[in-house]
Amino acid sequence: MSAIADHRPSVSADPRLYLGPGDVVESDHPAVRALGSDLRREHPSDVDFARAAFEWVRDTIAHAYDVQDRRVTLAASEVLREQVGLCYAKAHLLAAVLRSQGVPTALCYQRLADDDGHVVHGLVAVHLEGGWHRQDPRGNKPGVDAQFSLGTEQLAWPVDPSLGERDYDRLYVSPAPEVVATLRAADDILTCTLPSDLT
Repeated sequence: MSAIADHRPSVSADPRLYLGPGDVVESDHPAVRALGSDLRREHPSDVDFARAAFEWVRDTIAHAYDVQDRRVTLAASEVLREQVGLCYAKAHLLAAVLRSQGVPTALCYQRLADDDGHVVHGLVAVHLEGGWHRQDPRGNKPGVDAQFSLGTEQLAWPVDPSLGERDYDRLYVSPAPEVVATLRAADDILTCTLPSDLT
């Protein structure tokens, strides 16, 4: 695997900052907490719970582009209720579920090339075994095989700097403002213009 895929957030971030609820990462929402509690009962260790939550969101929540679903979801409870969302929305739900059970979880981003230039891609970083580890709950399909890992990263897409792609090192407590503004303004997720960069 390329060394590019072994990127780690270089920010020294206090994990305790990444435990609280927000208006998007709704770790205190009853439905989110119930899902977290159900998964935690079956998987008591933090690592096993984090893996189970990752796989649940990755495999249960449909990626809107993959299934051509026009609905817009942003907050964790919306994603859970509608069972669909873009990468950002799925990351918001995963972060909320993990935080609800005491696993520090940050939001993080990549800038990836696409047909029209570049697009910002959302994922999470979990703090386990003394460090931050990025996970990509986007959802798998032919050519995409993201897996939970605390070793070598297995994200949906490693970046290629020659294409102008990059990993953003910042770990976000709340979603990037550009992502929130885009989703709140959208009425059709399949036609809205996604952010191409973060400030």
